[in-house]
Amino acid sequence: MLPIIQKEVCENKKWIKEIELLEILAISESTPGPLSVNASTFVGYRVAGFLGALFSTLGLIFPSFVILLVISFFYKQFLAFELIHKAFMGLKIAVIVLLFNAFFKLKKLMNINLVGYIMFFATLAIMLVDTIFNLNIPSLSLIIIALGLLVGVIYEAITKTVKKEGEK
Repeated sequence: MLPIIQKEVCENKKWIKEIELLEILAISESTPGPLSVNASTFVGYRVAGFLGALFSTLGLIFPSFVILLVISFFYKQFLAFELIHKAFMGLKIAVIVLLFNAFFKLKKLMNINLVGYIMFFATLAIMLVDTIFNLNIPSLSLIIIALGLLVGVIYEAITKTVKKEGEK
């Protein structure tokens, strides 16, 4: 959703600037709920107040809800088609490509250092391995988040120590 949000909201409609999108992403990642819903609500509110937030959120959620509701009635029969099963596998890879696209478009606005690049590509590698080998590790996301937090805390501690020694 991120590349679609960026293209539509920042480039096509020009409702917000790309730097504001980064702020929305930061806020959305720190609040419960999917990024796309949080971003949609925020942009809707920015453009048209409460009703804008309400209708942009409903506009995002309702079509997916209806589609999933219809698919749920025919789920087993739906996945029995090999073409559909392969399409879902292709969608997983497409999501990874979209993440790459969003990363490269927004990285020029972010202050990313070597540790940030390592964390991004390590996370991407873990997602690829999970997708290709169908590992189905239930808490994979939590493990990645915990590792990211650990690396971030260690990096900040080292950076602060180096800065203090440099000031002396």
